[in-house]
Amino acid sequence: MRLGAAIFATDRSWPIDDLAREVETRGLASLAVPEHTHMPVDHSPYPAGGDLPPEYERTLDPFVALSVAAAVTTQLELMTGVCLLAQRDPVITAKEVASLDHVSGGRVVFGVGYGWNVPEVENHGVAFAERRAVVRERLGVIRSLWTDEVTSADGAHVSLRPSRAWPKPLQLPHPPVLLGAGLGPRTLADLVAMCDGWLPIGAKATAAGLPRLREAWHAAGRDGEPIVHVYGTRPDAGALRGLAALGVDRATVWLPSGPRMDGLPVLDELARLVTELS
Repeated sequence: MRLGAAIFATDRSWPIDDLAREVETRGLASLAVPEHTHMPVDHSPYPAGGDLPPEYERTLDPFVALSVAAAVTTQLELMTGVCLLAQRDPVITAKEVASLDHVSGGRVVFGVGYGWNVPEVENHGVAFAERRAVVRERLGVIRSLWTDEVTSADGAHVSLRPSRAWPKPLQLPHPPVLLGAGLGPRTLADLVAMCDGWLPIGAKATAAGLPRLREAWHAAGRDGEPIVHVYGTRPDAGALRGLAALGVDRATVWLPSGPRMDGLPVLDELARLVTELS
């Protein structure tokens, strides 16, 4: 099992450079950070229920945070979990991902999502009901910028005159693109058409969605198997073995978004699990 850590990296949390070193030293495979560009005061209800945790208002830019992590590590995978593509310029995002992959030696995993916070999305000029279509179109342009010599677009949500963009990502054909969303019919169609894998949350959602994902993947003629990286699970050997039995070999556990003293015991427990499961 390739076990990783995730954290809401903020101006109050464990400094990302020190954290990244400790994550890699303990044999963990990856470090993931989420994204919120800002947090409207009238935000949507917190999906997990209750009050919105304060770290949602304080997140560092994911590409700045992961660049710092890249600079102090050599093997650690660097994952956006997730990049809110409906809130981003696709040309700039393609450049950021390709640049990070270049300077890190090919260690980027590009996790993307549609977004759940209505005013946050709409403050970027995107109607919440259209965010899926926006993500589909922008992701198509990003993939073309990574792989084609010349890219152009004339769609409902992206307009781009014929253009060249380098550097290309170091990974070929590009960094893995994983979609983080509940596996409804539209998400399943997008995942199979545009992505390399899925970021489910928790064992229950994974077990329920995996058969449908694999069936749709092969029906679409996709080669191999989709990457399935469980993004948020219990730091428990039994739970992780259960995921492995489903055919999952990647999982991430959340660290508390606080100082080093809060996160270090969790990180030490994850290191123990890495040893136990190896």
